[in-house]
Amino acid sequence: MHTTADEATPTAEAPLAGELMTPGQRARLVLVLGSLIAIGPLTIDMYLPALPNITTNLHTTSAAVQLTLTGTLLGLAIGQLLIGPVSDAVGRRAPLLAGLALHVLASLLCVIAPNIAVLGTLRVLQGLGVAASSVVAMAIVRDLFSGSAFASLFSRLMLVMGAAPILAPTLGSWLLRWTDWRGVFVALALLGAALIVVGLIGLQETLPPAQRRSGGVGATLSVYGALLRDRTFVGLVVVAGLAMASLFSYVAGSSFVLQEQYGLNEQQFGFAFGANAFGLILATQLNVRLLRRYSPQQILVTALVAGSVAGIALFAFAATAIGGLPAILASLWFVLASAGLALPNAPALAMSRHGEAAGTAAALLGAVQFGIGAAAAPLVGVLGTNSVGMAVVVAGGMIAALAAVFIVVQPFRATLEAATA
Repeated sequence: MHTTADEATPTAEAPLAGELMTPGQRARLVLVLGSLIAIGPLTIDMYLPALPNITTNLHTTSAAVQLTLTGTLLGLAIGQLLIGPVSDAVGRRAPLLAGLALHVLASLLCVIAPNIAVLGTLRVLQGLGVAASSVVAMAIVRDLFSGSAFASLFSRLMLVMGAAPILAPTLGSWLLRWTDWRGVFVALALLGAALIVVGLIGLQETLPPAQRRSGGVGATLSVYGALLRDRTFVGLVVVAGLAMASLFSYVAGSSFVLQEQYGLNEQQFGFAFGANAFGLILATQLNVRLLRRYSPQQILVTALVAGSVAGIALFAFAATAIGGLPAILASLWFVLASAGLALPNAPALAMSRHGEAAGTAAALLGAVQFGIGAAAAPLVGVLGTNSVGMAVVVAGGMIAALAAVFIVVQPFRATLEAATA
């Protein structure tokens, strides 16, 4: 699609607000948004070391406990579809603060959950609340940046976000030395309350009233319809979702695989989980440098190829038991590092196509990511809470994402379109 000179002129005359920020202002933005988004991974990951204990305490099965993780991801998916259009209509701050308040309430109720059914339901509510942080933060970045600048800032943002997966299981393990699994949800409630204060003090509105969209349910469905008719956007969203499925399959299965199959204690599990998360973070920061020489499309395809190869190796090591735990952890490290390169670039390419509806686009993107993740996570339990079952789903997500790139997105055509725009 070609862009005329007249269409290009407004962009030159009116740069996005992010382009006018000083390095210090960008750093503060990353810290604020990163701290807000971090509550999502913390909500998902902090209770992972306690999953075996929850199974015993609530007299249930490991598969049922894993469904509480699925419930959180499901809440994240549904919540983003609802909150995205709302943030395009009323602005970014109000939905964010309301979502954090819901998260605090759900976390406090989790503390007194009497059985696994109630806990699973409350985890869905937690996910609904956390959804506001995820979708609004991404919409704010799109309000201020686009293209490679979006991918670069999003990579920096993932540095802050990435500390959460590293710290969450370790923090959860530390808490379990002094309390039981219910204390983990007390900590999440306190964190949510602190982040409400951060949002009130440190976050300015980035969507002026003149740029807000209104029109009710009909207009919202119309916007979603337009997004779904964009084949390249849909393909990139699916790619991001499948890459996220690999990540969440690891999250869902790692506690049982590393603790029950390989005998790690809660503290050793936190260390191993953090080491793998470090690979994800390292790759996101390498992505910033790579974007100076390569396009997001090139990095995305290369990352998915590498992730698919590492996933196949993971399955081979799990199925044959060759190399033991070190081989499993090394393969997982490379899979997560590949995800660290894919996850900033697929959303950046998708969001850059629809800046006029950033909140709704971010909602659809996030809903698909967490929706596919919610569907993939219980597959680990169905296939057996062992390294082979986890490897099948982790590798399958990466391979399917690579296939989606070439079948749906057609990156070379997308690159040509971007070059001529």
